[in-house]
Amino acid sequence: MMFSIHTFANGSGLNAFAGDAEGTRLPERHGPWRRIGSTRRHQSLPHGIDRSLVESAIEEHGFQMWRAKSPAAEPKA
Repeated sequence: MMFSIHTFANGSGLNAFAGDAEGTRLPERHGPWRRIGSTRRHQSLPHGIDRSLVESAIEEHGFQMWRAKSPAAEPKA
């Protein structure tokens, strides 16, 4: 099933996808959550994340959490 997916962040590096713009099913213990964007039907998700896996998680749990990899440390000269 293809639907709009909303992206949230908690300010501590944790992100989440949800099926509703309010993020009503996001876990409160990891909040507060702030919506940072939306991805419409048939659009790719950020960072090459597999949309079908996210849609399945949203249907089953109401959300999908993820953490962006931190950039590799720059070597010192």
